[in-house]
Amino acid sequence: MNTGLKITAFAAAVAATFGTAYGVGKGVGPVAAGEQSAGHGRHGEAREKEAAGGSGHGGHSGNQTASPAAGGLQISESGYTLALETPRVAAGDRTRLRFSIQDENGRKVTAYEREHGKELHFIVASRDLTVYRHLHPTRAADGTWSASADLPAAGAYRAFADFKPAKKGAEALTLGADLAVSGTYAPAGLPAPAATAEVDGYEVTLTGGLRPGKSGELQLNVAKDGKPVTDLQPYLGAYGHLVALRSGDLAYLHVHPNGEPGDGATEPGPEVSFTATAPSSGTYRLFLDFQHDGKVRTAAFTVEAGKGTPHAH
Repeated sequence: MNTGLKITAFAAAVAATFGTAYGVGKGVGPVAAGEQSAGHGRHGEAREKEAAGGSGHGGHSGNQTASPAAGGLQISESGYTLALETPRVAAGDRTRLRFSIQDENGRKVTAYEREHGKELHFIVASRDLTVYRHLHPTRAADGTWSASADLPAAGAYRAFADFKPAKKGAEALTLGADLAVSGTYAPAGLPAPAATAEVDGYEVTLTGGLRPGKSGELQLNVAKDGKPVTDLQPYLGAYGHLVALRSGDLAYLHVHPNGEPGDGATEPGPEVSFTATAPSSGTYRLFLDFQHDGKVRTAAFTVEAGKGTPHAH
């Protein structure tokens, strides 16, 4: 039995700045569980329903033609604002990012609904999509959020906050703000499309593809030392989490997997599958987070929507 799929897309212009090139290569490395990895936040339910063909809880129709609505285009929406207190940081230094969500009166929000164990999900990605971090910040009593981050490459970044205020009638939101990382700037090229990604001794293989305006299935198989991994561990309620960012404007898709641990049908690997709809044609960078042996790892892929899966090498 498949869980309902929630997809939110948003586009954001990213300011130019100066920085040091940093290539992810075929994947990014392991992170300690609970520090950096993709969880699933709640996105605007109205946008979810549109992306899901009219229902926020259900499968996608294979002949769906409507593209997901672009959300998160603004730093402020529905009376809420993402306020970065550290809009500039230095490349290569582990730093503390601080921010808050402010209401229409400028007051910091202190009450949120929890989704997948978190009140708020916070993602930072570089303009060239070679650096990606999904952080789990902590909230102080006054509503200030903070998270430790290492951003090795200088340049233009975008920070995304995904949350739902605990206020009657409030909707789930995804807000975005520019983040500048200072240093010597040399932009990196986007890695070429490939069907496999290697990270920390694991090989992840992608089949399926993104289709503009239509739902499509993505299957990701995890192996280690040539053997399928059949004991993936749940992380934030799933065996895998997938985020897709469109090259050029960082339009963002956050996709929930098909099935969940304990539903009686979903196995703990080696395959983790998703259904997603690309908002348009173009090149996307996919980031799969999975947990095994107590660590969360991220495998990254470049995919061209509408062109299918690249051949494995």
